[in-house]
Amino acid sequence: MESPSLRVAVVCSSNQNRSMEAHYSLSKRGFNVRSFGTGTHVKLTGPSPNKPNIYDFKTTYEKMYNDLLKKDRDLYTHNGILHLLDRNRRIKPRPERFQDCRDQFDLIFTCEEKVYDRVVEDMYSREQETCQPVHVINIDIKDNAEDATLGAFLICEMCQCFLYTDDMENDMDLLLQDFERRKSRSFLHTVCFY
Repeated sequence: MESPSLRVAVVCSSNQNRSMEAHYSLSKRGFNVRSFGTGTHVKLTGPSPNKPNIYDFKTTYEKMYNDLLKKDRDLYTHNGILHLLDRNRRIKPRPERFQDCRDQFDLIFTCEEKVYDRVVEDMYSREQETCQPVHVINIDIKDNAEDATLGAFLICEMCQCFLYTDDMENDMDLLLQDFERRKSRSFLHTVCFY
């Protein structure tokens, strides 16, 4: 089902795991979706917790994949990073920073509170031009493969509900309350304007 009328962005820190899993799931369902990170650099798990692999946002997923393949194929195959990068490079060429994008969205989903804070801060710092509203919704998703998949399912389910509402602006609070009750989770939500 094609649903170009609902423009969706999904944002995590490095545009690698959570946002890309949701991007993949939403695009499979026909949604007009883009994904982003808010960090200053892209960080991927390294050989130890204090030695992450750090890349610039301009680095392609292909280059990251090949770099880690050369560094330690066994380690990055075993910990799933090569699989993650392989999926990512089939979706888009490279990670993107939310702060560098000027496209407009109807919904922006963030995957953790600090990312939500950065997105809202960035939106408030922009000069309002069209006064078009955008709903920014935070869903806390742990940064691992299993939780990223579960989070993507939840984001897809929410987008399906929002797609079929007659008046998203007026129905949003009730829809979010219903999701909070049914999923036993709480969400942060704010409206920003372009």
